[in-house]
Amino acid sequence: MSADWFYMSSGWFHKAKRVGPISEQDLLQRIDAGKIQPETLVQSHKTRQRWVPMSTVGPAMARWLEANPNAQDKVT
Repeated sequence: MSADWFYMSSGWFHKAKRVGPISEQDLLQRIDAGKIQPETLVQSHKTRQRWVPMSTVGPAMARWLEANPNAQDKVT
């Protein structure tokens, strides 16, 4: 079963805006496009409905590292 994901995006005047629900495939595409970064807050039933940094979601972070291989040294 696929999860519905939400993420926080900067809107007007840097005001945070919740985006979603989006599918896991859409989440991965947005990671590839650079719209979702390791510090971006995400939420789904897989995070127990809690807002967590994308960097704490293993598969999402692995996808980000694939798309940004030179950034691996910068990630703590």
